[in-house]
Amino acid sequence: MEDGARGGETSGESRTAIQVIDRMMRLLDALAAHSEPVSLKDLSADTGLHPSTAHRILNDMVSGRMVDRAEPGTYRLGMRLLELGNLVKGRLSVRETAIGPMRELHRLTGQTVNLSVRQGDEIVYVDRAFSERSGMQVVRAIGGRAPLHLTSVGKLFLAADEAPRVRSYAARTGLAGHTANSITDVGKLERELQWVRQHACARDNEELEPGVRCIAAGIYDDTARLVAGLSLSAPADRLQESWFAQLSETAQVISQALGYTRDESGSQP
Repeated sequence: MEDGARGGETSGESRTAIQVIDRMMRLLDALAAHSEPVSLKDLSADTGLHPSTAHRILNDMVSGRMVDRAEPGTYRLGMRLLELGNLVKGRLSVRETAIGPMRELHRLTGQTVNLSVRQGDEIVYVDRAFSERSGMQVVRAIGGRAPLHLTSVGKLFLAADEAPRVRSYAARTGLAGHTANSITDVGKLERELQWVRQHACARDNEELEPGVRCIAAGIYDDTARLVAGLSLSAPADRLQESWFAQLSETAQVISQALGYTRDESGSQP
């Protein structure tokens, strides 16, 4: 009997705790919906909570620094949330976030999928999903590097630069080519980068390696900054236009997992 009573009390306490957490989340969501400090009256109206209930919970969140009092009777989100958010952001690894979607894209297309980041005037391959059945030898291993202007991912990063920085890159590197298709003229490169901006994707038409074509889409973080590129490599005669949509969708999935959200127009940055 005594144990049963304890069990009932524990169940009731659990329900009460869940109810309090639900009310806290409602208050946090209401505060997040306003750019300016919010009055207790408005928070009560937004959440449907009685003012005395909202006030009690807000006081507890102020103590935990999850909410700040801006002025007497008004509240805003607290600095503790920023600290926690930065911890979460710091633990988000592009590579760890990307590998699952990369494997799924490889499964759908049967082609090699690469994850690359920019380091200076080059891209660095940081991960790859591929199989021997792809019919294409992987030329550059993980950790390998390639010039920006010769790769689809590199063009994404150059397209994100201002025109003076692109010209500075061209002057530094001389736009050295690797194949007959390599872009070695700054005017042609600028036209190619304009195409990249218009289509929110990039291409490499046997410009780095003969017989290999690539397409790429950008991966963005929660600040809408281009942090990596996802590319699909295939034998030149096998690349399919339909893969562009699948690649872009996969890059979007990874970006969203990193906190990126599209703007209201639905366009990329």
